[in-house]
Amino acid sequence: MPAYILRRLIQSALILLGVSFITFVLLYILPADPVRQIAGRSATAETVASIRSQLGLDKPFIVQYGTYLWNLLGGDLGRSYLQKTEVGTLLVSRLPATLLLMVAAIFCELLIGLTLGMIAALYRGRPLDNALMLGSFVSVSAPQFVVALLLLYVFAVKLGWFPIGGYGTFAHLVLPALTLGILGSGWYSRIMRSSMLDVLRADFIRTARAKGLNRTRVILAHALPNAILPVIAMVGIDIGMFMSGIVVVESVFGWPGIGQLAWQAIQRVDIPIIMGVTLVSACAIVIGNLLADLIAPLIDPRIRLR
Repeated sequence: MPAYILRRLIQSALILLGVSFITFVLLYILPADPVRQIAGRSATAETVASIRSQLGLDKPFIVQYGTYLWNLLGGDLGRSYLQKTEVGTLLVSRLPATLLLMVAAIFCELLIGLTLGMIAALYRGRPLDNALMLGSFVSVSAPQFVVALLLLYVFAVKLGWFPIGGYGTFAHLVLPALTLGILGSGWYSRIMRSSMLDVLRADFIRTARAKGLNRTRVILAHALPNAILPVIAMVGIDIGMFMSGIVVVESVFGWPGIGQLAWQAIQRVDIPIIMGVTLVSACAIVIGNLLADLIAPLIDPRIRLR
């Protein structure tokens, strides 16, 4: 196990290095000029050149990237061009809201998706199965803003059960988490249905039934732990996706997450913030996948990490 974790950490470091390099290259070759965003349209050529020199953007690419990596090793993500604040400080200020929404959204996804997937598998080929799979197709195809606005209109405007937007209480969390849960549950329900069908046809399930175990115990104690393994890998991916911010949902509900920060930075070509959000997202994906791999043997002892 220690050797496996060490190997994965080395691989993760190389992945993050590659992500940082590719992102830096893409931002370097962008036609948009961050200096013009800072200086304004009426700035003179001397002013633009002075700002470019102060930010170090007049240096060759390899020097800029090397300086960024060196500062990154010291925990310095840079300083926002426009907000004049450390990127690390900005990310930390948005992190609690992002983590809260991520946990709540994944909980809703799993609760809705796994439940519907299990029901569909148990009623395979029947009208209920077809209806649930049709619903899962609709949920994964629906645009985020449509689902978000629909829930907002029904439960906030018409019924008045939840606030229209904002952040700070459990009531503010329900609608954005439910939106993401509905949108993501379709994937989980389809994967859970497929995995559950495979497990229900396995020999050990037939043996459990032959021993006289009741249906509920067979499903929950024997089938579910084996069918849930593919779902764990998806959760690891979702962690990274949610950590990068869900821009549309955050915008509709006024949720102060990392997604809004990233969108504002992209509009203003604020390179340090874009780099910081990208690296945080990549770290979240790497950590999420590592946790998924470490949890899998706890659920299925037959899995060996080597």
